[in-house]
Amino acid sequence: MHILAIESSCDETSAAVISNGKIRSNVVSTQLIHQQYGGVVPELASRAHQQHILPVVREALEQSNLAKNDLNAIAFTRGPGLLGSLLVGVSFAKAMALALKIPLIEVNHMQAHVLAHFIDEPRPSFPFLCLTVSGGHTQIVKVTAPLEMEIIGETLDDAVGEAFDKGAKILGLDYPGGPLVDKLAATGNPHAFEFPIPEIPGLDFSFSGIKTAFLYFIQKQSSANPSFIQERIHDLCASLQFTLTETLLRKLKKAARQTGIKEIAIAGGVSANSGLRDAVLEAGEKLGWNTYIPKFEYCTDNAAMIAMAAAFKYEKGEFSDQKVSPLARMEFGG
Repeated sequence: MHILAIESSCDETSAAVISNGKIRSNVVSTQLIHQQYGGVVPELASRAHQQHILPVVREALEQSNLAKNDLNAIAFTRGPGLLGSLLVGVSFAKAMALALKIPLIEVNHMQAHVLAHFIDEPRPSFPFLCLTVSGGHTQIVKVTAPLEMEIIGETLDDAVGEAFDKGAKILGLDYPGGPLVDKLAATGNPHAFEFPIPEIPGLDFSFSGIKTAFLYFIQKQSSANPSFIQERIHDLCASLQFTLTETLLRKLKKAARQTGIKEIAIAGGVSANSGLRDAVLEAGEKLGWNTYIPKFEYCTDNAAMIAMAAAFKYEKGEFSDQKVSPLARMEFGG
């Protein structure tokens, strides 16, 4: 069973090949053009996908030592994501599947992030909780089977990845700012400055208040000392990262207590953040969790996770037809 998977939900064009549950190739082309605009420009992203998708698919097939006629199915990200970017991947996948007369498999992008844990050992046992954190989503997902997931907590406003990037922008850092905050925080004091952690009922999150508090704090300090950011950049990044990480961790601990589940995983682009990874591992040691964190290459957007999800759907015979179109939001079971 050989599946070609395509990921084009945002600003990474990626293709991967999976054979009998094993990833044989995973090629990612990152769009650098967005750095000069301080964020992803949807129209530029879709144009870049059009330029990159053919060479990326060709490279993925070459690395897998398979020809297109060896494929049994074509998988693609249906959503959520940028509509123009998704259209490029959907259209390419539909055309290729039609030409090869093989099935199509649609994959939910966030579900794929969760299932990235099954690419390599160790793999979590069911049921497990997965904190999925990215630039567009922040969710706690209860996973009872590969294709059976329930969102039990999510952000009410901004995603944590967006909060990292907005904080970086306030500090004058380049885009994408999240990784830069993580890097600078490594030599800073996480308790140098205190920012409020929202008290939201249940298992939901909110990050808009943290961003506002951080902005007002920087404006006040900078008006008194124009060199404040430059002098305290490491402590500022460490304190911001601690606040955002602590917000996530408190809800994750609460979810584990309420469900009694001790199999705990994190996924999504922000799961590459060293502060979050260390905090989850430390909490796991104290609370008796079995913790699971994907390799860095499977944290950010990539087609290997789409391929893994597609392999599970292939086994169950869950195929799409040629009428399928991208959706801005798609439920895990949709």
